[in-house]
Amino acid sequence: MTKQIIPILIFVLLRLTLYGQEHTITGTITDRENKRPLSFANIKVDSSNIGTSANIDGKYVLKLKKGDYKLIASYIGYKSDTINLSVNMNIPINFRLLRTSIKLREVTVLPSENPAIEIIRRAIKTKDLRNEKLNSYEFYAYTKGIIKTTSDISAGDNSVGIGLGIKDTADLKITGLFENESKGYFKKPDDYKEEITAQKQSANFPSSINLLTGGRMIQNFYSDDIEFFGRPILSPIADGALNFYYYRILDTIAYNNVPVFKIHFEPDDKSDPGFYGTLFITDSTFNLIKVDVNLNDAANPGGIFERVNIIQQYLAYDENIYMPIDYRLFVKGNVLGMAKFGFEVNSVLYDYKINNKIDDDFFDMVVLKVMPEADKKDSTFWKLNQKIPNTLEEVEAYKRIDSVEAIPRTFWNTFSWFSTRTWISDDFYTNGTLNLYHYNKVEGSALNLGLYYNNSYSKRLLASLDADYGFSDKKLKWDLNGKYLLGEFRTTEVSLNIYDRLDILFKESDEYGKLISTLTSLFGHYDFRNYFYSKGFDFKLSGAVFPILDMGIGLTNRTDKNAKVNTEYSFFAKDKMFSPNTVIYEGKVVTLSGMFKLDLRKYIEDGYFRRRTSMGRSYFTLDGEVVISNKSKMTSNLDFQIYKLNFWTHINSFRSTSFDISAKGIYSSGEIPYQLMSALPGNITALGKDFTFRTVGITNYVGDRVYTITSQYRFNDEIFKMLKIPFIKDARLRLDAHFNVAWLSISDDSKALKKISYKNNFPEFIEPLFEIGFGIGHVLLPMKLEFTWRLNHREENSFVIAINSVAL
Repeated sequence: MTKQIIPILIFVLLRLTLYGQEHTITGTITDRENKRPLSFANIKVDSSNIGTSANIDGKYVLKLKKGDYKLIASYIGYKSDTINLSVNMNIPINFRLLRTSIKLREVTVLPSENPAIEIIRRAIKTKDLRNEKLNSYEFYAYTKGIIKTTSDISAGDNSVGIGLGIKDTADLKITGLFENESKGYFKKPDDYKEEITAQKQSANFPSSINLLTGGRMIQNFYSDDIEFFGRPILSPIADGALNFYYYRILDTIAYNNVPVFKIHFEPDDKSDPGFYGTLFITDSTFNLIKVDVNLNDAANPGGIFERVNIIQQYLAYDENIYMPIDYRLFVKGNVLGMAKFGFEVNSVLYDYKINNKIDDDFFDMVVLKVMPEADKKDSTFWKLNQKIPNTLEEVEAYKRIDSVEAIPRTFWNTFSWFSTRTWISDDFYTNGTLNLYHYNKVEGSALNLGLYYNNSYSKRLLASLDADYGFSDKKLKWDLNGKYLLGEFRTTEVSLNIYDRLDILFKESDEYGKLISTLTSLFGHYDFRNYFYSKGFDFKLSGAVFPILDMGIGLTNRTDKNAKVNTEYSFFAKDKMFSPNTVIYEGKVVTLSGMFKLDLRKYIEDGYFRRRTSMGRSYFTLDGEVVISNKSKMTSNLDFQIYKLNFWTHINSFRSTSFDISAKGIYSSGEIPYQLMSALPGNITALGKDFTFRTVGITNYVGDRVYTITSQYRFNDEIFKMLKIPFIKDARLRLDAHFNVAWLSISDDSKALKKISYKNNFPEFIEPLFEIGFGIGHVLLPMKLEFTWRLNHREENSFVIAINSVAL
């Protein structure tokens, strides 16, 4: 027993010794006259890079090692206060600052010129000089995030869900919290990396969602372009700001006994997306030391945000380079009056190292890494290292959320009649009521049952069993799928799929869900799909061989059979008939495949997975696959080869617009069974989908040599704002354009394999098909109205009007 106690005592003493190396200075910064807290006031250790900022209640926490220090408390418009102290224990120190005013020297301006213009002009020059001097830096950051809603929220690995109601009038409360500590690195021109060293979140959040760090999310107003909601917005001291914003001097105040201009600004044209608010710029040196700004209505997507407020302060470090010391973001919104929400982020940035040497090879593919021990810090660590004290509301929220999450959940706690899945436990779930039934021309009415496993602890094993029974074909179908992820970041995948199922012909070109085909079949006596039975297995092994390259191999062994129409039931149009299923090649097909994917985007290592991120930049991906079938060596009924190559690119264009292009090529040789050919991605009558051919019916054109280019240019509302047409420029309409090209043919070997005639005697596009169109919608609606014209092959569907919706 003694041998067990001694190591524990040593461990405890070591922890106490390590934690004891730093002492905690706490207190409140208030106005000396009215005793009101000075929100986000600054505390700095003289002649060092150590400092912090107070929270909204004026409370601060500062960690210092044993020694003698001079602390300076400062706040714009107040006289700074200084105190000398010897630190050898935890000390409470309160600061009471006195308001001050100062008379500024005169600023020389041009005749009849707004005096604020010359100040901004000099601030822009100072910014440019600052950016020229700044070559690299390191920093530490502490970030706290708060989500407020009217009811409890749920969170997955990468998202947060908010419930919608008919009308949301309740008060907001804190329903989610997260905190993290990180260290960031930057080197010109654009190398950046950040490491999360500690993270903590309320019990209803997984650690994988706690990735919003001070360095990653901060919008530095010393940069020319700042991005919010995917839209670049001009900084008030950007090079082109004088032609975009109006400025006005509000007051002359002091900060650290230095004269400061307080300047209001706003866009010249309120229809232009931008900021409005207050700048604080020092006299003589013309450094920006604080911003308190808001997004204007034109920058507010869909008008769902009632308030987006940003507060940021700056201090001078080495070489008199001003760096951000905090970042405060306050968001409040309401989605169509049905879901109120709030979001707050408070970040403190400290311990800067300016223009230090950072080796080029330090910056790799990882832009954000969660360190292995980050999520294992205990309450003692957070008590000693929390840089922004919790408010009383935050303390109570942690207790309430953690206690609610600790209550065991029953089946009925997670059940909903309007859900696509129902959770049985943290690891198991089944299909929800919305997925219990489907209808098609082969099975008729069919009942579905699914059981799914997703290991929530190690996040490596995924398994599923789907089964359904059709009352018209009187067959039980099933699909068993298993997947295991290997490697530190689960970048290698081993999967096995065994099945005896009803398959959809050309399902890779079918963008619609089962609900749509169920509705069209029951209400319109129209099933746009073709079906066949398939029995066999698929095996796949894939993984990252290099940071930018994934490779894999696969084996498929399947036997396919034709399926017939077994029902003509429909609520309406009873005089119509379902079209027969297209005849496929019946027999055994065994294939061996090899694939690759090239992706140059950097990634986030969240402690479990690697997530690719474009960081808002343009990017491309390239992937390909080779599929081989051989009679003699693989016991397959056919000899053939299929070669596939896919290229995707996202290109940022002017303002918030972007251009997406998808290019696909498929070349085959040998006898290609009909079910393994490729169909042009088409659409149902009056409906459309992005990156499909709007003037082509679904699976109407099939080939074994197919080349397509589909593209989408997203203008958003930029064209309407540029035209400045009254009402329309502020209507938040979305405009996009699409242009598609297709070449399609069928080899003689494949034609000979299919004994029956093709529709229209093997329809092909030897001369490419061209179509062009545009869509218009509203930012708040998940749909748009599209107009598309064929530029050639105009014998059918020369002009199409359709509704495009992600909900279909």
